[in-house]
Amino acid sequence: MPKLKTRKGLAKRIRVTRTGKLIRAHAWKSHLLEHKSAKRKRAYRASAGVHRTDRKAVRRALGV
Repeated sequence: MPKLKTRKGLAKRIRVTRTGKLIRAHAWKSHLLEHKSAKRKRAYRASAGVHRTDRKAVRRALGV
């Protein structure tokens, strides 16, 4: 069976921790920021986990 290819676009956006968790950045922090509250923009800085319903597909795409 051939090797699986890594989805490079996804690999640049998601990292795998040593315990195997999938970490991603929040969306919505690139533009149109002046009307968003400081609290909301601050919350976007924190990293987030990949939702459980997406984990299987993301792992397969990353070749993990």
